[in-house]
Formats: sequence, C-alpha cells, structure tokens
Amino acid sequence: MSTTTEFRSVTVGSQLVRVAIRPGRNEAGSPPRLPLLLINGIGASLDLLQPFVDKLDPAVEVIRFDPPGIGGSPPPRGPYRFGGLGRLIADMLTQLGYDRVDVLGISWGGGVAQHFATFQRARCRRLVLVATATGTPMVPARPSVLVHLATPRRYLDPGYLQRVAGDLYGGLARIDSAEIVAAMHDGRRVGPSRGYLYQLTAAAGWTSLRFLPWLRQPTLILAGDDDPIIPLVNARLMHRLIRDSRLHIYHGGHLALVTEAAELAPVVDGFLCPP
Repeated sequence: MSTTTEFRSVTVGSQLVRVAIRPGRNEAGSPPRLPLLLINGIGASLDLLQPFVDKLDPAVEVIRFDPPGIGGSPPPRGPYRFGGLGRLIADMLTQLGYDRVDVLGISWGGGVAQHFATFQRARCRRLVLVATATGTPMVPARPSVLVHLATPRRYLDPGYLQRVAGDLYGGLARIDSAEIVAAMHDGRRVGPSRGYLYQLTAAAGWTSLRFLPWLRQPTLILAGDDDPIIPLVNARLMHRLIRDSRLHIYHGGHLALVTEAAELAPVVDGFLCPP
C-alpha cells in the first residue's frame, strides 16, 4: 500500500466517514490535475481499489471513502438512498476542501456516480463508469450469480470466495482466483452485515434511464467482455443514452480494475487528462 496515502475519519453531519487521500505529485512546471474521487462496489471497503490507485499517474490526487456501514465507516441511523448518499459525498468533499473533482464509480458505485454527476453536477467535471449499469430495469446477471450477491458472505469467508470467484467475477478469476481473494481479505475492513443490507436498499428500484440523456459530463464507460455480474449489453445501452460518452471494452471480468489495473489505469488517465 502506498506510503503517501493518508487515512483519516471525518464527521459529515452525524455520519463518521473513513477516508483515504493519496496526494498528487506534480512535476515542476506541470499544470495541476483535478482530484479523482473513487466510489467502490457493494460491500467493498476503499482498500480493494489500492492496486488501481497504485497504477494511476502519481500527479493525480485520489480520494476514496467507505460508505456508511462499510469498512471503517460505522452504519448510519437507518437506510439511505442514492440521493442522500450523493449529498453526503458532496458535503464530505466540501469538508475536505475540494470544490470540483473527476468521479469514477465501479459496479454499485457506478450507480452512485451516475446519480452524483446528475444531481451534484457542479461538483463533477468528468465521469468514469466501470462494470456498472442503469439500475432497474437492466439486463440482469443469471440467477446463479445473483444469489451470491444477496449476502456479504464473499467478504467474510475466503474459502467461499475461492469457490465462487470464477463464476461470479469472470475474467482472470476463472483461471486463478488467488489475487481476488487476497485483495478482498488481505488488510480489508469488514463492516456490520446491515451496512451491506443498507447498500442493497439504496439501490432497490433505482434507475438512471430517465436522466442519462441529460448527463452533460464527458463520460468514459469501461466494460468487460466476460462480466457475469453486469452483462456487456448494459454498457452499450449507457453509451447510447449518454450523449458525450465513449465505450472501452476490455478483455476481462467484473474486477479487472483490480486484477488488470496496469492495463486499465492508463486508459482512465488518458481520458481524464487528454492531450
């Protein structure tokens, strides 16, 4: 893990939020880069995306956080929706001293990112959506995949994750799931089970179909050709709905941002800092 990353807890309203910030390191004479906010998938603490952070251009300041009830952030008083989480994120950025950021959301976090970019438009310059979809309706995963997503067991039981990782995440996990198991269980923080339930509740019935045509931020959509959780057709649909978007299809699965960070980080960098 990067020695320059600063971990802290900040109080946003009544909610304590665990945050990690990797400062940007600009070379002399280079223009400053806009900070990048990462929004993780369901059940995953901010630590999971460390391999991706390590491969990003060191000039980029990277902000990560644990949603309420996940990782090092205690659970909220009750369930929340994406709108409330978006307001919490905006308030968190203000408290940390950030006015405007680029935003990357993966999987469940991609839904949060879509909502944030739409309803907190002034706070988001560019948007990156990874292995995500439009909510309800969408082209769903097979029932055999969905059953594994109904509980946080894969974050709690390494043996279980080892058995299901290939069918659940696809890509390199079909060949060797050791890297994914290590990423999810080596140094990770596990929150209470109701934190995962609150995340499921936040996404229940949510859809971005009605507002994606009005999204104004330039958007990069990253999608794997072997993603059992989010079939590729969902990315193609988002690409058609978002006016200023580009679609990058990679050969891999749902967690390629972790397992193939060296390949995907330059794609994200190139989009956020065009020549």
